[in-house]
Amino acid sequence: MSEKKDIRLLSLNELVFFCKENQLPTYRAKQIYEWLWKKNVKSFDDMSSISQKTRNMLDNFFWINHIKIHSKNKSDDDTIKYGIMLHDKNLIEGVLIPSKKRITACISSQAGCSLSCNFCATGKLNLKRNLTTSEIYDQVYLLNEEAKKHFEKPITNIVYMGMGEPLLNYNSLIKSIDFITSEKGLNMSPKRITVSTVGIAKLIKKLADDMVKFNLAISLHSAQDSKRSNLMPINDKINLNLLKEAVEYFFKKTKTRVTYEYILLRNINDSIYDAKKLLEFIKITPCKINLIEYNTVSDFEFRKSTRKKTDLFINFLEKHNVIVNLRRSKGKDINAACGQLANQNEFQ
Repeated sequence: MSEKKDIRLLSLNELVFFCKENQLPTYRAKQIYEWLWKKNVKSFDDMSSISQKTRNMLDNFFWINHIKIHSKNKSDDDTIKYGIMLHDKNLIEGVLIPSKKRITACISSQAGCSLSCNFCATGKLNLKRNLTTSEIYDQVYLLNEEAKKHFEKPITNIVYMGMGEPLLNYNSLIKSIDFITSEKGLNMSPKRITVSTVGIAKLIKKLADDMVKFNLAISLHSAQDSKRSNLMPINDKINLNLLKEAVEYFFKKTKTRVTYEYILLRNINDSIYDAKKLLEFIKITPCKINLIEYNTVSDFEFRKSTRKKTDLFINFLEKHNVIVNLRRSKGKDINAACGQLANQNEFQ
């Protein structure tokens, strides 16, 4: 017999075809599909509504790709960081972030990252590989179960802000959100999902053409090309003009307001002049700004902006009627905060 296949790479139609080929009733395909996705079983033996003979047949042809918790660290502020092991021993990280009104799951789209942003710990890891649809979906399923266990309520929001650049794993990204929002999966609203990108212009336009319903966040960090290129090398290939054009296209097609993420770095991008340049850039479409406290990463020389400079930056934007949120660090004592995910617990 040929090598077993990962059954979760099959579509429902492909499962129907398999059932027909093997003289199984076609309704079995829907049952199998529900066990794999909605119930998230790890073994064919757990498919209790399916006969033992059929389970044995599935086991002969397929295997079930699943993830498992490798490590868990809880912060003083109740944020929980998970080291998650993939079937090939690669490690990724996911984070549960509780607050008064919501519980947010921060998930990864790649093992490592290829973009080498100079302030981000993940960029030091290099890209190992893209995650499959099921590996992305399973993070949400796992963190949802963990949220119910630790906080006695399910997750309310999902952010694709963990390891990797989601748009460089486009197909798996879209399919994972399809499952998360489908009745076949977790049945969550797409408006509770935010995908964060460094700004891959042609793929932002593709999101628009695909008329996605989820929220889009763009890691900006400077509205000056030279400064942004120093922070984010991708800007040398996709500059602010190209990004601006893509954002305009996205808003025109979807009518969805984008969020710009902006880490305030002391004496680098936190002056009033930087705020003025930011204001000039964001005028292109309705938007909001998430200002982010920089979280210390070992071996990096960056420092977070002072309280005074942060307040001046916020006041300038608010005087010009910009919606600004200051995102306080959560989980920084366990390296679970923005920019800190780097598998520090790898194989401890």
